[in-house]
Amino acid sequence: MRDSESWEPTSYRTHTIGQVSGNGASMVGSEVTIAGYAETVRGRGAICFLMLRDGTGHIQAFLKKDNMDEGSFESIQSASRESTIQVTGTVAQKRPPKVAEGEPVPPPEYEVNVSSGTILAEAAAPLPVGVTDDVQVGLDVRLDNRHLDLRRAHVNAMFQLRSKVLQYGRDHLIKEGFQEINSPKIIAAAAEGGTNLFPMKYFETEAYLSQSPQLYKQLAVLGGLERVFEIGPAFRAEKHDTYRHLNEFISFDIEGAWMDDEDVMGVQERMIHHIWTEVSNNDQDLMGVINEYRASQGQDAVTVEVPSLPFPRIPYCDAIEIVKDGGGEIEWGDDIESHHCDLIAAKYPGFHFLPRWPMAMKPFYIHHKEEERGTTGGQLSRGFDLNFGRDEMTSGGAREHRVDVLEQNLRNMGLEPEDFAFYTDGFRYGAPPHAGWGLGVARLLMVLTGAGNVREVVLFPRDRSRVTP
Repeated sequence: MRDSESWEPTSYRTHTIGQVSGNGASMVGSEVTIAGYAETVRGRGAICFLMLRDGTGHIQAFLKKDNMDEGSFESIQSASRESTIQVTGTVAQKRPPKVAEGEPVPPPEYEVNVSSGTILAEAAAPLPVGVTDDVQVGLDVRLDNRHLDLRRAHVNAMFQLRSKVLQYGRDHLIKEGFQEINSPKIIAAAAEGGTNLFPMKYFETEAYLSQSPQLYKQLAVLGGLERVFEIGPAFRAEKHDTYRHLNEFISFDIEGAWMDDEDVMGVQERMIHHIWTEVSNNDQDLMGVINEYRASQGQDAVTVEVPSLPFPRIPYCDAIEIVKDGGGEIEWGDDIESHHCDLIAAKYPGFHFLPRWPMAMKPFYIHHKEEERGTTGGQLSRGFDLNFGRDEMTSGGAREHRVDVLEQNLRNMGLEPEDFAFYTDGFRYGAPPHAGWGLGVARLLMVLTGAGNVREVVLFPRDRSRVTP
């Protein structure tokens, strides 16, 4: 699963299990020290078969009482499953299984003939979560025992895939000239209004956890960095309890000078296209592990279909008409909710942008052009969403760079410009037109893996009821 060919030896092992099992033909007769979890322990008396697993693969260790210290042999033979064990021995080719005449001979497999071994840590029994057994437990139990849940092959594969998605996304943004920044997560004022903030005491000052890096990435652009991105956390004190909302999440955020909403939509669709292409080319082994589990649960396999460019653009006014034509109840100026998105997704099932939302529905920093009006004469913004099917993935748009309009937008939304002076002052000395977006990492992983709940693809999720582990 995990490429470990370049991993260096450590104090506990000369090789990973993947290095031994993957290079067995050239390693036969070599002495190795490996370490891993005891997946199964079979045999009694003078011999023992130990199946060891680490993050790179599985291998059988063969223990013979006559070939090693008796105490070590007996302790390993009686070890509980998932105990961590270190063994030293020589690599050997396993005896090939008998096959019927005319049947294909399976590729050779390798094992380690053990000369010494040590239990590093004994696992308690019974396990609260099945690791190799198909034991059905609820998501809450799994999350309470995430350290064990991660040992399950398909869960481990999901988080290896998450790491790849972060890598591929970062690589693509750097290739397009974006520089990585880090914005503060302790802030004095809201980026998108004050209703969904987590308050905190910062010494003698009232402060909040950041909803978004929005204002700071804009200030970086105003400072001349021009193209910036961040992969980091944001916090929303929203009382949602749904399959796709969390109160702490990680997102890709970008901001680019001399760019409008259409320009940054292009950046986003190219980044997603790149991620899907790389996963399709490089990570089918991880997808295979995920699909093997899905098949065991009677679920359809997920396939990595690289989306075509460009993604469809469905302006807000057109989206309203699609919903109405599909029998949905909606009027211009209403939010497009999930049940409305189902009607749009019937026509556009994959990734699609929803641009040109009413200005009244977008944050104060979104740009608008006075001449751009909706079907009822309402002011249109240069803001957009990205959806995959029914689910929103992104919010973004062109930003307001005219300080007088920016301050009026704040007033229109019931906010005091004086409270945002640290932000608006940056626009008084020449501000380039700019645009950007934020894209939830977990939402991308839900699409890639077919996960039905965002908590599946977040290592230690935070929602209304969970602050541990």
